[in-house]
Amino acid sequence: MRVKNSSLLKAGAVATIATLALAGCAGGNDTAGDDTASDATLTVWVDADRAPVLKDAAADFTEESGVEVKLVQKDFAKIQDEFIAQVPSGKGPDITIGAHDWLGNFVTNGVVQPIELGDKAADFEDVAVQAMSYEGKTYGLPYAIENIALLRNTALAPEAPTDYADMVADGTAAGTEFPFLVQVGPESDPYHLYPFQTSFGAPVFGTNDDGSYNPEDLQIGEGTEFASWLAEQGAAGLLSTSVTGDIAKEKFNAGASPYFITGPWNVGAAQDAGIDVAVDPIPSAGGEVAQPFVGVQGFFVSAKSENTLAANEFLTNFIGTEEVQTALFEKGQRPPALTASFEKAAADPIVAAFGEVGANGVPQPSIPQMGKVWQFWGVTQAAIIAGEGDPAALWEKMTADIQAAIAE
Repeated sequence: MRVKNSSLLKAGAVATIATLALAGCAGGNDTAGDDTASDATLTVWVDADRAPVLKDAAADFTEESGVEVKLVQKDFAKIQDEFIAQVPSGKGPDITIGAHDWLGNFVTNGVVQPIELGDKAADFEDVAVQAMSYEGKTYGLPYAIENIALLRNTALAPEAPTDYADMVADGTAAGTEFPFLVQVGPESDPYHLYPFQTSFGAPVFGTNDDGSYNPEDLQIGEGTEFASWLAEQGAAGLLSTSVTGDIAKEKFNAGASPYFITGPWNVGAAQDAGIDVAVDPIPSAGGEVAQPFVGVQGFFVSAKSENTLAANEFLTNFIGTEEVQTALFEKGQRPPALTASFEKAAADPIVAAFGEVGANGVPQPSIPQMGKVWQFWGVTQAAIIAGEGDPAALWEKMTADIQAAIAE
């Protein structure tokens, strides 16, 4: 894939960037943080999966602008901490790949700067731009959207369930080892269980008028009914802390359940196992719509970058093109953030179905206070599922602990 299209950059922008290159504006540093990148260089941190796609886009940008793009492969799981540690000292990159829920940490640590999408913002899915925004400013160029849904083995369950009770009934009637599967694990997994929680009308935070999360409006405490439901499902053996993500995947692919609550990242393995899969909305357990978290991945510009103009142009006019966004989708199978690319990808019914479920989801909170929620959320859910105390009391204690931690 090459983005060979001189119209991608306006002539004025190319001239300006070329002028900056001649002036000797320095880029960021490499992974080790001890070798300064050459003048007129953009250093970009990227994970191994995305690097091959960005290689061609980087070459085209260099040809158009004269600004070299240096791609540095990083372990995605370590990028957030390393970026926060290195940027203040000027040793980080100009651009890094990342997840939208890192944004609150990035902003409060002063390591990222807003980007200018301008009219191009309308070319992206609304939820993607919303997720990459913080306090009214857009900080990232989104490239992928992901969420969980209900993966169904059509041979074992020909029809989508209407609600949770229907799913359990159909799953039981199928005669398989598990009526349905969802990863829980020893410390629970609030991310995968969140759709059930929202179906009881208990989101984590309330929202402001602009749709952003309000850290002062902690609504998770309204989930005592959900907590009781968790205890009931644990006692019935329908939710178990012994079912990890790997076990759930293995069992579903072996035909041990007609249903698997998971994301697009597990579709390929199921199909390789010979399963004809369909994707459906996650059934409601509490009567309201089951809303999964929507995650967005994208690229952020360092607050210390001295090539801000070039960085913005590379993101908006190269990474933000249909060619690159489509190529990134083909590599990772996560629905593209750019609407034109998403519509093309949605010709695949699996992609379309995940997109429809995500349209009813909510962005995973990126505000810093969310870290205090994760600290207590999973361990409390695990204790409730395992029957280690009164569910309402455990949930109320969790809420109080979260409130105290946020207030610190």
